[in-house]
Parts: sequence; C-alpha cells; structure tokens
Amino acid sequence: MKVFAIASFAPGITAAHVQKHLPSEVPPTLRLYLDGKVEQFWFQKGKGPIFLMNAETVDEAKATLGALPLVAEGLMTYEYFPVTTLSPLGLLIQGK
Repeated sequence: MKVFAIASFAPGITAAHVQKHLPSEVPPTLRLYLDGKVEQFWFQKGKGPIFLMNAETVDEAKATLGALPLVAEGLMTYEYFPVTTLSPLGLLIQGK
C-alpha cells in the first residue's frame, strides 16, 4: 500500500527549533529511504516533509514515522493518506 505522510510542526514549534534537531533526524530518515519504506519525498516550506511511503497499513506508516526523533519528541506531527491507483480510469477502457 502507498501512504502519503504530510508533516507539520507541532503547535508553538518553529522551523528554527526543528533545525536544531536535524542532525539526529536526518540519518534515520535516510535509512527509511534506503530501506524502501519511504519511496519519494518532498519538502513543503514552513511545514516540513511529505513522504510517499510503502507500508502494509496506515498504522505501520504511523509507527515507522513515530520512531523518528522529531515525532517521538512531539515537535512534528503527520497526517496520513492511503492512496491507490486511479482505478476509475478503467471505466474509460472497458470493453476494449
């Protein structure tokens, strides 16, 4: 399953505060990418990363990112959106 995880800073947390914690955040985040748990990633200025994740369930995606230091320390939260292929497109080619 694919899951989009969209980050935001916890209330009262600034980008400058998060920046201090990046040395401990970046290595485990890169490990998730190298292990294939994060397939792609982007950055939304002032809000944080957006990950396209490979997970069996949304709960697995939550647990995976929940172990990252910024989430574990309550500095960042994520919203999770499971996605799938655009299957309604199949209706356009039915009967062919």
